[in-house]
Amino acid sequence: MDMNEFLKAMKEQQPVVAGSKLMEIFHKLSQEALKITAKINNQYNTPEEIIKLFSELTGKEIDASFRMFPPFYTDCGKNITVGKNVFINACCRFQDQGGITIGDNTLIGHNTTIVTLNHDFNPDCRANITPKPVVIGEKVWIGSDCTILPGVTIGDGAIIGAGSVVTKSVPQNTIVAGNPAVIIKEIETINQHK
Repeated sequence: MDMNEFLKAMKEQQPVVAGSKLMEIFHKLSQEALKITAKINNQYNTPEEIIKLFSELTGKEIDASFRMFPPFYTDCGKNITVGKNVFINACCRFQDQGGITIGDNTLIGHNTTIVTLNHDFNPDCRANITPKPVVIGEKVWIGSDCTILPGVTIGDGAIIGAGSVVTKSVPQNTIVAGNPAVIIKEIETINQHK
């Protein structure tokens, strides 16, 4: 199985059965991600070096406007897509096998965890995994210590309050907070800042 087949299987949300060829790819990609994140996390890197390493981690060219404060953790890397002017603060953890997409001008706070995999509910099949993508729109602000669960879409302009656990999709231009996160306010958009 090559990278394109792996990404296609994840996009189609194919179940990953323990011991399967797909699970073998998971393990192989984890080892590659560990090597690259060790370079990111265990030495000083300039912003330009971080962009180069993140490009290597994701297998995609990352825009020069991207910024990240290490440490950063992932157990895959190859299914992360980031837009322009994205900022990821320190100690974030991305479980990206199922796909994480981050839109332009999005800010992700310290210690945020983004999850795209669920284990099977049946105890006899617990090692099997189901992928579901997380999609984060443009101009989103995710506060510190948040957890975003599989299958969630966060609409453009939304704010996720610090410490929130996001279990369902968030409409654009809303503020959500809590565990589980609920809408606490709508954001009125005024063209005051362009």
